[in-house]
Amino acid sequence: MKKQAIIIGAGIAGLATSVRLAAKGWKVTVMESSDGPGGKLRERVLGGYRFDLGPSLFTLPDLVDELFRLCGEEPASHFRYKRLDTICHYFWNDGTRFHASADADELARELASHFGEDEDAVRRYARKSGYVYERTAPVFLHQSLHRLKWLSGPVWKGIASMPFLPFRGTLDLLNRRSFRHPKTVQFFNRFATYNGSDPYQAPAMMMLIPHLEQGIGAYLPEQGMGAISSSIHALASRMGVEFRFSEPVTSILRENGAVQGVETARGRYLAPVVVSNADMHPTYRLLLEGDSAPERLLAQEKSSSALIFYWGIRRSFPELGVHNIFFAEDYQAEFDAIFRQRVSYSDPTIYVNITSKEVEGDAPSGCENWFVMINVPHQSGQDWNAFRHESRSVMLKKLSHALGTDIASLIEVEDYLDPVLIETRTSSYLGALYGNASNSPFAAFLRHANESTMYRGLYFCGGSVHPGGGIPLCLFGARITAELITRRYP
Repeated sequence: MKKQAIIIGAGIAGLATSVRLAAKGWKVTVMESSDGPGGKLRERVLGGYRFDLGPSLFTLPDLVDELFRLCGEEPASHFRYKRLDTICHYFWNDGTRFHASADADELARELASHFGEDEDAVRRYARKSGYVYERTAPVFLHQSLHRLKWLSGPVWKGIASMPFLPFRGTLDLLNRRSFRHPKTVQFFNRFATYNGSDPYQAPAMMMLIPHLEQGIGAYLPEQGMGAISSSIHALASRMGVEFRFSEPVTSILRENGAVQGVETARGRYLAPVVVSNADMHPTYRLLLEGDSAPERLLAQEKSSSALIFYWGIRRSFPELGVHNIFFAEDYQAEFDAIFRQRVSYSDPTIYVNITSKEVEGDAPSGCENWFVMINVPHQSGQDWNAFRHESRSVMLKKLSHALGTDIASLIEVEDYLDPVLIETRTSSYLGALYGNASNSPFAAFLRHANESTMYRGLYFCGGSVHPGGGIPLCLFGARITAELITRRYP
């Protein structure tokens, strides 16, 4: 008889875990409260414009390819992507424009040309970023910190590298010591936002993040970001995984120190292994109601959230690319507003993603699909209706000034997503995109483990547990969780 597992949530980590278990011969059922797979990684069509609703940057595509190969399939037959030559277009209020090349040497030359940086200093930073990633990823990202294989070669290499790793200081401090121009510092500080953190608090170890783009590459699926989750869902279905959509789990069944399955409004589903891909807060407060919970972990500072507008723009802008950043003048003041004051900022950094630059059919001819986002605080009692209207006005004014045209007059279709809707639709506590923030040197050690110490057979994956949020980390987490399960139940 096949081993059985139930996964709560069809987000990217839950989908990947289901594939990995199915490839090992497990019978897997995925319970999902919404009407389809993907979690934050879904898409929507409005009036001929297709929008990716959530994550818009794709790195480490091998983690997706690996899932197909585990199942004996050729990845390119089901999921295709391209590497971007220009990663992002940057704009400043004073009219400065800068295009970040995917080629590390070209990026060094561009930073030297635009901001007077020393090319060798930029290259040294890139090499250090790669070194930090290569030495820390096997320890912190590829395996459970709570079940660490201390005798493995990668762990010993990581330990041997400790004296050479940037454990002291913040990312901002490291970047100010590394570069001459404040705009270059701002450019490299931005990478802290990739997991919802503040570069003025986040540890210098965050310098490894640029390596994902510059060293490994930034990619775009040929059918948009939604193709990541839809292709993995299709793969899981081919492997026999059962999906039960629009059926939220109300409780994790447990008895005598072990899980027994889950309960929904429609009945009970029994299995000796349950994996929660839900946020930690609702997992403990709702699904494990009445049990003791890791209160210190649940009370930790949460990551930032997002306010996103989806605009169908009836014009094309050749000066824009797939990824575009319109920087705030005072970056530190912006993060102070987000993380300390928890209010809207008068000059926010705006991110504009336009997949129609590369994905044919994402917008009508001569038009563009704009995903327009600013980082905002997670929920803490703000008036989000007023927040949204005020921010929309500020964003339109800033974009119109930078691009020399009235953007509001070009909007043909529109929708939005704010922290309230993020929490409602994805059960992300307080609308935080990445669970707990990484604004401390020990953040990697403070995330929830992938295996329960309370109940035999209970496991966790997703952005609120180790190793963290974002597509690559969720896929790493799925690998960790599946390996823990298959080692425990060979």
